[in-house]
Amino acid sequence: MLNKKIHGLLNKTPETDQDQSSRVNGMSRRKFITAAGAALVLPAFVPDYALGLDGKVAPSNKITLGIIGCGNMGTANTQAFLNESDCQVVAACDVDKDHLTSLVNIINENYGNHDCKAYHDFRELLARKDIDAVMIALPDHWHALAAVEAARQKKDIYGEKPLAHTVAEQQAIVHAVHKHNRIWQTGSWQRSVKSFHKAAEIVRNGLIGIIQRVEVGLPRGYNNAEVSEKDHMLPTEPPSELDYDFWVGPAQKIPYISARLHRHWRWNYDFGGGQLMDWSGHHVDIAHWGCDFDNSGPSEVEGHGEFPPKGGVWDAAKVYRIELKYPRGIDMTIAGGYPDIKSGTKWIGTEGWVHVDRGSFNASNVEWRRWKQMPEELRKVKLYESDNHHANFLACVKSREPTITPVDTAHHSTIPGHLGLISMLVGRKLKWDVKSETILDDKEASQLLTRKFRSPWRLV
Repeated sequence: MLNKKIHGLLNKTPETDQDQSSRVNGMSRRKFITAAGAALVLPAFVPDYALGLDGKVAPSNKITLGIIGCGNMGTANTQAFLNESDCQVVAACDVDKDHLTSLVNIINENYGNHDCKAYHDFRELLARKDIDAVMIALPDHWHALAAVEAARQKKDIYGEKPLAHTVAEQQAIVHAVHKHNRIWQTGSWQRSVKSFHKAAEIVRNGLIGIIQRVEVGLPRGYNNAEVSEKDHMLPTEPPSELDYDFWVGPAQKIPYISARLHRHWRWNYDFGGGQLMDWSGHHVDIAHWGCDFDNSGPSEVEGHGEFPPKGGVWDAAKVYRIELKYPRGIDMTIAGGYPDIKSGTKWIGTEGWVHVDRGSFNASNVEWRRWKQMPEELRKVKLYESDNHHANFLACVKSREPTITPVDTAHHSTIPGHLGLISMLVGRKLKWDVKSETILDDKEASQLLTRKFRSPWRLV
């Protein structure tokens, strides 16, 4: 910090004759700079960490990070960033006071101080000029507003998946990130896991032959939420610690029901996209990686879903199946609740198959199963490597190189889920133009690519 102050003094506008003849506390500008330089030569009073000695990172070299969203994923991501020595979490924001207080306490306890500032409104946090980057872990209906504003405020962004609540909102994020030259990392952390990397490289290097079919198995239902539904299904007054109106934000205002909020908001289409959108950013993302579809997408999408009775607490499909047609004659099935589609991602080719899921890897070739990674001589196509998703983001903030899951990748990885959901809602097959990112010849379906924001919120 002292170096920066001296640099600022040395680069001020040249003094006038009157300035040169003036004295402050009896010391001339020249003598002050000389004295300051001497202090740098003999910094006995400066602690090691301030200068980056003894393996420590100097504060001036740390990435200052703000947290927007202090719930389940917000807390998990924050704890991951607290493990990184080149990052300092300096602020956190949430409209639930209990969540906010809990995470701020975790952050301050980690650093042994009380420096992390708490915010109710994310816009106030983003207005701070001393924050380099932010982590956004909000319900889907808030992703676009927070991310676009973060990009406008010149913050680099670690954002949770799916990229946004609608295709149009995702397009707005992509535009903002590119316009303001921001670094973006999506929380599709499976790309930073060796088994998923190995599987995708085997496919990309042609070991399974020509890809014919891809199967993507996602969860069904509502996790364990159904067990407690009856206890929380009636409208009540919001708890005092929650600013419910702000929490609803741009979504349409519906009565407060506790089972619609924390962790369970995704089962209601006002706020999330069910298991389909919650997991498309994971297993569909890996499917695209293996097929080299990071900047591509399907041409046809037909989805079918089983929805709960109208008027209930949730309206997201519990069981769903989507059939898609991709370039190169590749067919893909995305399904939740169908026993013939196993959880994870499976590529089927003319010469074999590979299946990968969290904690498991299987393949038609026994030798492939034994590899920790592909042998170097077979790696004609070498995919981006990362073994720490959060550290990869921080490294790219410093290098200004793309992360392993940049914004365009996140956009294309979740479009199949969005289109599948729209197809389920309108009840017919859709034709998708990848280049223009439009649904062809279907006005009703096209209207679902975006949504109306509740006043006064709007996406610029």
